[in-house]
Amino acid sequence: MADTENRPTNFIRNIIDGDLASGKHASTHTRFPPEPNGFLHIGHAKSICLNFGIAQDYKGLCNLRFDDTNPEKEDIDYVNSIQEDVKWLGFDWDGEICYSSNYFDKLYGYAVELIEKGLAYVCFLSPEQAREYRGTLTEPGKNSPHRDTSPEENLALFEKMKNGEFKEGECVLRAKIDMASSFMVLRDPIIYRIRFVHHHQTGDKWCIYPMYDFTHCISDALEGITHSLCTLEFQDNRRLYDWVLENISIECQPQQIEFSRLNLEYTVMSKRKLNDLVVNGQVEGWDDPRMPTIAGLRRRGYTPASIREFCKRIGITKQDNMVEMGMLEACIRDDLNENAPRAMAVLDPVKIVIENYDADKVEMLSAPNHPTLEMGERELPFTREIFIEREDFRVEANKKFKRLVLGKEVRLRNAYVIKAERIEEDDAGNITTIYCTYDADTLGKNPADGRKVKGVIHWVSASHCIEAEVRQYDRLFNVPNPAAAEDFATTLNPESLVVIANAKLEPSLAKASPEQGFQFERLGYYSRDNKSQSLTFNQTVGLRDSWAKIEKA
Repeated sequence: MADTENRPTNFIRNIIDGDLASGKHASTHTRFPPEPNGFLHIGHAKSICLNFGIAQDYKGLCNLRFDDTNPEKEDIDYVNSIQEDVKWLGFDWDGEICYSSNYFDKLYGYAVELIEKGLAYVCFLSPEQAREYRGTLTEPGKNSPHRDTSPEENLALFEKMKNGEFKEGECVLRAKIDMASSFMVLRDPIIYRIRFVHHHQTGDKWCIYPMYDFTHCISDALEGITHSLCTLEFQDNRRLYDWVLENISIECQPQQIEFSRLNLEYTVMSKRKLNDLVVNGQVEGWDDPRMPTIAGLRRRGYTPASIREFCKRIGITKQDNMVEMGMLEACIRDDLNENAPRAMAVLDPVKIVIENYDADKVEMLSAPNHPTLEMGERELPFTREIFIEREDFRVEANKKFKRLVLGKEVRLRNAYVIKAERIEEDDAGNITTIYCTYDADTLGKNPADGRKVKGVIHWVSASHCIEAEVRQYDRLFNVPNPAAAEDFATTLNPESLVVIANAKLEPSLAKASPEQGFQFERLGYYSRDNKSQSLTFNQTVGLRDSWAKIEKA
């Protein structure tokens, strides 16, 4: 049994503990079974952490299996991206990667077994007729006129299906269960359909493909899975899962256990809806930093540790709920606060000229990379002309404004105290230059040195700074639950991305590695983009949760 110290607990782990204690299982074997029809999102990360985490804690096994039964929507690029996401999150699978398509021969054999037992038949109802025969939630279905075809004739018809002698949609293979069942999933569900489509693993070998519900349970059993963990929408499907395994000649009988899926505010978790955003050009792609995909979160600057911590905090329950976006943002903020080096960047610059500083002088000042941790130091060039944020200066201000005001002083981060003496404006009345003086005796001193300076602002040298594109991100949608809207695309936030083309950055940031995160002092956390060839930084998260205040207002 697993070491219980410092590991999470939930109802699934309680079931596993009981199974191991009773001797039902000698060890645990889980699996992460994505369909390769899109990129993984934060909801999949919850399942990854659950399945691989159980394998780690119980010293068991976890497979990565692609449930690739629908080649029309699948792509090898999705297969590759899913492998990359799992490894990036810090997990690895046991043995070779598994594919449901590896079992197509066996799945076909099990379908033949059901036909021979009189538990499956080839049905020629049209899709419209099948819907009519299926019944409703309040009315039972009707038996198909093909339901009582003999096993011998069904075997011949199924062979013709396999050989491509029927057109797509002309017929299907259905399980013979109970058309009067109160569970729609048991009303003679389709288990095979005809598709003349090239498969990314099996090529053109097959023109019939098994349905997910038939494939999934058999794949679990063939791999020796002990606990098949899935989300609550598959709760009714468990009856079909068990029925298939109980009616074929297979030894292993995995236990399906359902848990609540992740619903995250201000985003959607449907791969179909996410694909629509990509196809319609409403985002840049699956890895757009506004997307809830793992690739998008990674590009935005989220770390594997922050996502694992988020999955730990939300826990595993059977209760559907909507998780606040602020919880995910708190996890990355906590991570980067401890681990991200500091740097200075000015996004909306206004020039300062320090009139009593030598015009030709370049002074290299030392600044810590982190205020409390040992991360070393960096050098900052200080010159007569610098840039500060435009919002950090006012001609007049009340006592609450703790930045630079005309006629008053402010401290430059890791540098000197300066005083604003006069300003220069253009014809439209916009401030173009702020003329200041500095106090040479204030270098390296802090706001507690006895000098009455209201605040500290960040800056960069005008002559030594580098320019970069900085992308400011907001919520992708304007409402907490966009999936509830009649047309979710109408709730897109038009200001979810603001591009600053020529932000001014301290020169040390030129050496930033892709995906390396920084705290831009007083602004927020930013990460160098992992896709752009030019120097580009994506806003990961703000320094504090400003949305919480907005939503409560």
